Amino acid sequence: MKMFWVRMSLLALKVIGGIVGVAALLFIILLLFITITEYRPDAQEPAEVIGEAALTKETVALGKPIDIVSWNIGYCGLGAGQDFFMDGGTMVRPSDKKEVEKNLAGVIETLKRYPSDFYFIQEMDKSSKRSYYIDQTAALADSLGTALTYTYNFKVSYVPYPLPPIGKVASGVGLFTRYPFTDAYRFALPVPFKWPVRTVNLKRCMLISRFPLESGRELVTAVLHLEAYDDGEGKIAQTNALIDFVRAEYQAGNYVIAGGDFNQTFPGTQARYPLYDEFWRPGAISGGSLPEGWQFAVDDRVPSCRLNNAPYTPALTDENIRNKWPYYVIDGFIVSPNISVVSVETLDESFRYADHNPVKLRVVLNP
Repeated sequence: MKMFWVRMSLLALKVIGGIVGVAALLFIILLLFITITEYRPDAQEPAEVIGEAALTKETVALGKPIDIVSWNIGYCGLGAGQDFFMDGGTMVRPSDKKEVEKNLAGVIETLKRYPSDFYFIQEMDKSSKRSYYIDQTAALADSLGTALTYTYNFKVSYVPYPLPPIGKVASGVGLFTRYPFTDAYRFALPVPFKWPVRTVNLKRCMLISRFPLESGRELVTAVLHLEAYDDGEGKIAQTNALIDFVRAEYQAGNYVIAGGDFNQTFPGTQARYPLYDEFWRPGAISGGSLPEGWQFAVDDRVPSCRLNNAPYTPALTDENIRNKWPYYVIDGFIVSPNISVVSVETLDESFRYADHNPVKLRVVLNP
């Protein structure tokens, strides 16, 4: 009998060892797969251009108002009915495809209510499991009837976490406009993550577009979505790269507008929406980070972002703020000194179709 139990113990050890060995082999195969297929964009590379036929012959004019809407649409998977596991929620993606379709239809309807010369859009999925593989770039381009320049900042064959895993992601930032441009390209920003985390993480960038002016100068736009879940150093490095870029363009005589989701609070906006240690905290852009004469164009009368720790039900009231529903002002613009800001407004869409509210900017390029 003793020998029987010894044999059974040895057999159990072999089975356990085999399971561990298979698991280790599968893990090594996964590491090899995500390493080999890692998205490795160049420092600069051309953006994808969709709908060139929609461009007009009219160039951007000096001295006339220009309207811009910036919106992080949260891959149409972070509407009021959704939460997100990285923010303390439980969801990896909406429960069914209809939720994504509803949010996408709402995003399109909202953008049409705010006709603009430029739309800076972030977190726009092209082929991702989290958004049921709906090509949001095509749907938005068709609905808005404008040209779209687009580049990836999150392109991974398979994200293996959490459970169920995120899976394939192909997502990026885009610019919709009818104005003709001479160039549109991806400008890589510093990546704060090391291998192997880097292989399945975002590769942040700016989408740079150049619009010719009658004066011979250019309007240079930069659509951006900076780091969210780093230790803070990534945001700082990316912000520094952004500032260096826009400063150089202005010194070359151009007009510059950079906008999007900074994942950082702006100077003077924290008092209205306090931050809490138990929740996700954005970074904070220093008031002295901009060169002299430059300005942030932001509006804190309405929050531009809400935390995704639970589906969104409350309206924006003082009571809800006291009850610690975290709100943030992390979306806005940076504008060069040769541009006058006429108005900037965070549009209160109550986070119905995305976890961000759109921000509308009106500017004039000074002759």
